[in-house]
Amino acid sequence: MIRVGIYGYGNLGRGVENAIKQNDDMELVAVFSRRDPATVKVNTPGVTVCKAEDAEKMTDKIDVMIICGGSATDLPVQTPALAKLFNVVDSFDTHAKIPEHFDNVDEAAKASGKTAFISVGWDPGMFSLNRLYGSVILPDGKDYTFWGKGVSQGHSDAIRRVDGVADGKQYTVPVQAALDAVRSGSNPELTTREKHTRECYVVAEDGADKARIEQEIKSMPNYFADYDTTVNFISQEELNANHAGIPHGGFVIRSGKTGANLEHNHIIEYSLKLDSNPEFTASVIVCYARAAVRMNKEGMTGCKTVFDVPPAYLSAKSSAELRKILL
Repeated sequence: MIRVGIYGYGNLGRGVENAIKQNDDMELVAVFSRRDPATVKVNTPGVTVCKAEDAEKMTDKIDVMIICGGSATDLPVQTPALAKLFNVVDSFDTHAKIPEHFDNVDEAAKASGKTAFISVGWDPGMFSLNRLYGSVILPDGKDYTFWGKGVSQGHSDAIRRVDGVADGKQYTVPVQAALDAVRSGSNPELTTREKHTRECYVVAEDGADKARIEQEIKSMPNYFADYDTTVNFISQEELNANHAGIPHGGFVIRSGKTGANLEHNHIIEYSLKLDSNPEFTASVIVCYARAAVRMNKEGMTGCKTVFDVPPAYLSAKSSAELRKILL
């Protein structure tokens, strides 16, 4: 059995717990939280809830630690620190800072002889793999990535921080005309605004200036200013009833050409439609936790990404079984 620890018990941590139950070769040993352990109720009988700082006392009881913190401030600190103690997996998703995060984690993991995976999920993660596969199979072509329709947790947080906003959710929505153009094989040049729109559902505080709130959201740099954005004001009851979930998904498309004169068009498309973003992300993380343990046993240490894993290492089945049933 692969003995797993969960570091952080929010939406992602709970998703990891559920995913472990679906993998017969894994068992959850402990959950580590910055909250008072007495206040944290897990759903797996017999699992210990520990203080975050007590992780270092459990190095002999855990084969891999799955780190479920946030990318902004948690993971840049937590993953290098825990990679000094355990094999680890995180879901760091700030694309521009992945090289820096990789270097920091790689140094820690190599020094300790551990194997550390970063940026595991669906983007970065599964979408990254499909961008790689598409570009090497069709070198003469273009990549397109569309996200949604789904809840952007970061953008939702941004609108909730606007003065006068009591609550809110934001959805990222692909523009259908852009998707159709890409699927046609015409390899269009698309601006940010042409690829996605943003839909906001906002609960305003009593007496708040809705016109000001709408303008402030639509003009917010790095979040909404570069997109066609719709702001819908609704009641808290309607938000709770119709927008309580965290769905997401999207498409990775490679449009390319082959032939002596590049006369033949080809489209590779990978798509996801997810009822629960954190639960799907957790499911991806858990199979990479298996790979981290296997690779460490074979002496492959340091930081790794989804690009570095032989696919068979993700499965609980043997290579012979995979050849028989899937190849």
